[in-house]
Amino acid sequence: MAESLDRLGVSVDCNTRLERMSILGCAGRLPNESADLFVGNSGTTIRFLTAVTALGHGRYRLDGAPRMRERPMRDLLEALNQLGTRSISVNQAGCPPVVVESSGLPGGTATVRGDISSQFLSGLLMVSPYADKDVMIHVDGPLVSRPYVQMTVDVMKAFGVAVDHDKLTCFRIAGRQTYDARRYEIEPDASAASYFWAAAAITKGRVRINGLARSSLQGDVNFCDCLDRMGCEVEEASDGITVVGHSLHGIDVDMNEISDTVQTLAAVALFADGPTTMRGISHIRHKETDRIGDLAQELRKLGAQVEELHDGMRIIPGDLRGTDIDTYNDHRMAMSLSLVGLNVAGVVINDPECTAKTYPRFFQDLKELTRG
Repeated sequence: MAESLDRLGVSVDCNTRLERMSILGCAGRLPNESADLFVGNSGTTIRFLTAVTALGHGRYRLDGAPRMRERPMRDLLEALNQLGTRSISVNQAGCPPVVVESSGLPGGTATVRGDISSQFLSGLLMVSPYADKDVMIHVDGPLVSRPYVQMTVDVMKAFGVAVDHDKLTCFRIAGRQTYDARRYEIEPDASAASYFWAAAAITKGRVRINGLARSSLQGDVNFCDCLDRMGCEVEEASDGITVVGHSLHGIDVDMNEISDTVQTLAAVALFADGPTTMRGISHIRHKETDRIGDLAQELRKLGAQVEELHDGMRIIPGDLRGTDIDTYNDHRMAMSLSLVGLNVAGVVINDPECTAKTYPRFFQDLKELTRG
């Protein structure tokens, strides 16, 4: 993301020692009139930047890794076209590479599907304040990952832009606005925290994550509710959440709003008494990998029975065994299923470097945790 912003002419200074990133804004007009952007396997990056390039005055091409060329973009492109840009899928398959040609964002009314990815809507929302006129966005059908959209609205508000909406189904954003520059503290990543809460559940240990609370902007803190229902003890404080593992039992749970933690809960489910059913997650087949089909395959290799459902999966624990786990270049597959190795000898994670996408230190931190 930072590299692509730099190619668009936006100054980004990343200080890893201070854990600080400084961005010099451009008041909604991209400095460079053309750019060729490569986003690797990051769906968030390509969807947000496709919307951002609509603010430019020129031609922009966005592409990614082979799997990225299979991930859906059509609904975002169509919504941007409704708002006055020319946004196309080069291969006409509705997937990257995509090209955006724009002379700024005119604005108006757009409709976007909500059942594929909330990132389409979040990207549209973030750029709408810089449109020439007001923007109205209608969500067609059910909206997946609703907490991420609410988080987008909350962050926009923190930077000085109000978004009027009707229960996250219809949004109105006034055009010709400018975000306020400010210092902003980013919360710890609740999705990443889920691995360590899950580690406590699997090992009957105790793990506290500092800096996250129920008041967090991130919906994935609700992963703890799943662990609570499975038999864990969850201790909440204003500055952290602690999970204490106990004997586990299977549950039936709708994970539509916390779908990034499906693989993590699947790892926990292997150690539960009885089956665990996860529903409302058909959209995760379009992530870095097919997070239903490919996950089911790896769980079966570990000894579980898995039934793929039209909107999820059912996991029946079995006699677990060590095996080589294929990760499909999916960071969450690697981090989640590595947790099985905390209790089962012989689990080998292939391509562990794929965790660098979001958590380069994961295995180092996991090692330090288990030492404690």
